[in-house]
Amino acid sequence: MKLTALAAHTPEAVRAALAARGWEAQPAWFAANGVQPLLVLLEEITEAEREGLVRWGAKAGADVLTGEGWGLIGAAASRLAPLARPDRLPPGLEGLAPELSRFLASYAEPPRCWSIAGRTLALEHPVLIGVVNVTPDSFSDGGRFTTVDRAVAQAERLVADGCELLDVGGESTRPGAVTVGEREEIARVAPVIEDLARRGLGPLSVDTRKAAVARAALGAGAAVVNDVSGLSFDPAMAGVLGTSEAGLIVMHMRGTPDTMDSLAVYRHVAAEVAAELGAATARAEAAGVGRERIVVDPGFGFAKTPEQNFRLLDELATLAGLGYPVAVGPSRKRFLGAATGRPVDDRDRATAVACALAWERGARLFRVHDAALAREALRVAAATTHAR
Repeated sequence: MKLTALAAHTPEAVRAALAARGWEAQPAWFAANGVQPLLVLLEEITEAEREGLVRWGAKAGADVLTGEGWGLIGAAASRLAPLARPDRLPPGLEGLAPELSRFLASYAEPPRCWSIAGRTLALEHPVLIGVVNVTPDSFSDGGRFTTVDRAVAQAERLVADGCELLDVGGESTRPGAVTVGEREEIARVAPVIEDLARRGLGPLSVDTRKAAVARAALGAGAAVVNDVSGLSFDPAMAGVLGTSEAGLIVMHMRGTPDTMDSLAVYRHVAAEVAAELGAATARAEAAGVGRERIVVDPGFGFAKTPEQNFRLLDELATLAGLGYPVAVGPSRKRFLGAATGRPVDDRDRATAVACALAWERGARLFRVHDAALAREALRVAAATTHAR
């Protein structure tokens, strides 16, 4: 007998082993995903459901850990699948099927594109989002691109280095930043977006928390609204998006830039961030924003300590489990400085590494200041992913 250890962290190892032994491509990939181990946390379960899970786990050979009101299941995807079928569910677990079915569907077929204002961005490769800050006080590049000419020049550099979307921001959201008035923010972003759109440098996103700014930016040619408040700052924002065809990035944040650091209190940061993002996306969909237009962002650096940011980075699969594409913006953030000791203007290498790690964990869009370094790191990371 000959024993060979296979990599457990990726279905590619199983797919390759099966393909090398004569399996056709599609059956090999489905089988590889079927034996992939999954961990699912169930909360707000009844005592009867908890007992039902324990009985099912013993019979199915799955690992089940439980406590009052919760259960944690560890099993291969193929063993979990019957629990998503109402006709196969053990007695007492009928309430499990809808959510588990949704999760398994998104696990087996994650989003492959993002709809934004009448067009789509393919997500089968890393998508770079270039930062164009037209602010005097942003933490990394404040004051460098405050004129239209400078902003356009920066946009041209980012596009040349591989960015597929440009994100124009007119208000700093660094810790302690002061809120900018709507008129001032519009005066900063609208002329830049209009000029970039006229030059065909796009598609374009506007980084704003305010409905009036979003409306003006969309009128100027933006195709995406990147709301760092997760639709919590301006109640009218969801309505603006619901009556447009624009894409939406819903980022996680607690409080405002001047209060968020005091709100970085979590028992389980990945699970809580995912739950709060899930509530935000539900509000967006209720306002008429199509699911295919929504991207979620964990909000690195927003109401999170360095340790919490790294936990989120490592557990991005929790956010991917929501079923939306995941965007990340680790670029030059404080948590990278905490790990490397590098100042803000020397964190692009660390940013590139963080992006590569995020790709492996399910992120597909990457908001960066230096696109060239991130592009190289992501090309290496993506090269390990089997192209289906």
